Amino acid sequence: MTLRDDKAALRAECLERRKALHAALPQAGERARDRFLDAIGFPEGAPVAAYLPVRDEFDVLPLAEAAHLLGHVVGMPAVTAKAEPLAFREWTPDCRLVEGALDIPTPPPGARPVTPELLLAPTMAFDGDGYRLGYGGGFYDRTLAGLRERNPRTVAVGVCFAGLEVDRVPRGEHDARLDWIVTERGAWKVRASGTGRGR
Repeated sequence: MTLRDDKAALRAECLERRKALHAALPQAGERARDRFLDAIGFPEGAPVAAYLPVRDEFDVLPLAEAAHLLGHVVGMPAVTAKAEPLAFREWTPDCRLVEGALDIPTPPPGARPVTPELLLAPTMAFDGDGYRLGYGGGFYDRTLAGLRERNPRTVAVGVCFAGLEVDRVPRGEHDARLDWIVTERGAWKVRASGTGRGR
């Protein structure tokens, strides 16, 4: 099997697991917010990027709302073109949303652009080495590579159900590692060596 095949097989398995976890854990987003604020917190003055969850994605809105209340500029992603990095548009809890690419809601094109210094990434599955499984488009890997090139202190946080941790996420040379993992059960920093969880 190819790397693409391996990822697709794991993605299909995790989609089914995620449906069950989403139904069983309605307060997961609030719990993850509390774990995040206890362990990490938002860097002072840093713009933050989150995402608008659809279907049974992990609900990151409690984290986005907390960032907004703490005075951070919050951006939500917008797909601009295939195989291009994401753009981020300023979001507030009461802002108008439009339907973007892939039927994903996003702030309107006229919203102020945001360059995040802390990125909350949607995560289908994760492993102890800090790798995430996404949806297969490579948008977050390209985006994170560009953000880190411009600002090496950019922090990437994978947000996911704890029940979607796997032994090893299939990975290639362009797959970007996360700096932190946050779930409804806890938060931990990924070791620089990439050999398991930091504490």
